[in-house]
Amino acid sequence: MIDPHFWWYVTRASSLIAWVLATLSVVWGILMSTRLLRQAANGGWLQDLHRYFAGTTIVMVALHLVSLMLDGWLAMTPTELFVPFATDYRPLAVALGIIAFYLLIAVQVTSLIMKRLPRALWKGVHFASYAVLVLVAFHAGSAGTDVGSTWYLLVSSTLIVIATVSVLLRVVMRPKPAGPALAPQSGDAETLPPIPFVAPKAIERRTVVVSRLQDEAEGVMGVRLLPLGGGQLAPWHPGSHITLHLPGGLQRQYSLCGDPADRGHFDIAVLRTVDSAGGSQWLHEHLTPGMTLTVDGPLNHFELVACNDYLFVAGGIGITPIKSMIESLPERRSWHLIYLGRTRATTAFLDQLSARYPGRVTFVPSEERGVEFSLPDALRATYATVYCCGPESLMAAVAQFVPADRLHAERFIPVARPSSQSDHETTITLARSSRRVTVSAGASILESLESMGVAVSASCRKGVCGTCEVRVLGGVVEHLDSVLADHEKNNLGVMFPCVSRSATPELVLDL
Repeated sequence: MIDPHFWWYVTRASSLIAWVLATLSVVWGILMSTRLLRQAANGGWLQDLHRYFAGTTIVMVALHLVSLMLDGWLAMTPTELFVPFATDYRPLAVALGIIAFYLLIAVQVTSLIMKRLPRALWKGVHFASYAVLVLVAFHAGSAGTDVGSTWYLLVSSTLIVIATVSVLLRVVMRPKPAGPALAPQSGDAETLPPIPFVAPKAIERRTVVVSRLQDEAEGVMGVRLLPLGGGQLAPWHPGSHITLHLPGGLQRQYSLCGDPADRGHFDIAVLRTVDSAGGSQWLHEHLTPGMTLTVDGPLNHFELVACNDYLFVAGGIGITPIKSMIESLPERRSWHLIYLGRTRATTAFLDQLSARYPGRVTFVPSEERGVEFSLPDALRATYATVYCCGPESLMAAVAQFVPADRLHAERFIPVARPSSQSDHETTITLARSSRRVTVSAGASILESLESMGVAVSASCRKGVCGTCEVRVLGGVVEHLDSVLADHEKNNLGVMFPCVSRSATPELVLDL
């Protein structure tokens, strides 16, 4: 026989646990935004723990609601639980709890679909987390039956103090706005051409100054970029890249290879290539400390997801995004790196990674003898989630032996994807302005939009960088880019109009 007080105990316990978890979720989010967790695991793992606290809070709140209905003394009805002031039991206190519940649901739902929402909207809803804590504190202080007990006063006071201190910390340590632009420190920087189109607000554009250049390997130059005028750069996670605007209209993408927790600078590594289209050659020949550059981003289409075991496969300069991933993982997380390069002298960060993570790095040189290694055998023998970045030949080889659901890859060169559609004219409807743009058969959607003065941020124009991402509100897209898997783009409702096209006579875009 169940104790008649059982559901009363469940109600008390679930409510208190939910309050603790909600506080932890908010505090954890504040610690991430202020980068105070720098010495701990960062990147995706902090995000996952933040989401875990929030999700478990929802579970405890649901248990709290169910127990209120099953408690023999209260026996609250669904109407009393979900409609403010519908109950006679402490109506104001219960109403505050109901409002907090709806705000909590709004925060959680928008977080789950944040990639599909304007960042300003998601951020505005997310700030409701602070209101949730305030409402819960008043709800608990006026609706609970344990309010007068010493232990309850101690726990509730501790939670309120922790939340208050964290919010004050968030206010004090919020990113400072960049100061006024300083005069360029290099004549070369003044030759940068004006940007013809305004970038969307979601992509941050900053002027940065080169603070340090150093050799990372033969032919590989490390570059540190500081925000001009001071302040902090946009937050980023492992796998992110930035776009540099160079003289002559060149725009080149480089993966960030520094510490995501340090928002005071960007670190990139630039390989000087023989067949360079001008970007790496110009940087190696002309870049000097003190020079200013324009930077877009960061953007991330190569995100590190939470897994039990990782296998990283890097080829040459493809180590740059993987380096930040490795350094963001918890110390005890299981992972291994297979690093392919020509020689040890030409392989960037190899000695640094091997010394820091002994036994976890396997170097496979193509121009040195004495190393026998079979990449296919290594790939067949693992069930780990594989992250691969490097030349297309390496990417194709890895894709042969790793199932698509365990493979994450980032390309520097687009995969040739011929269209299966016959050339046809397409009408693009711009939902925000109600304008209509006609795209001629075989023409680029991006270039057609730009020719009509529509502002779409773009960079590589080859379907690799993901800068030109736009939301699709209607129609069917034929994806020809190499940014994300096609099903991911369809799930997110996005396309990359630089190379992709419409499979239907009309597309509706969120522009």
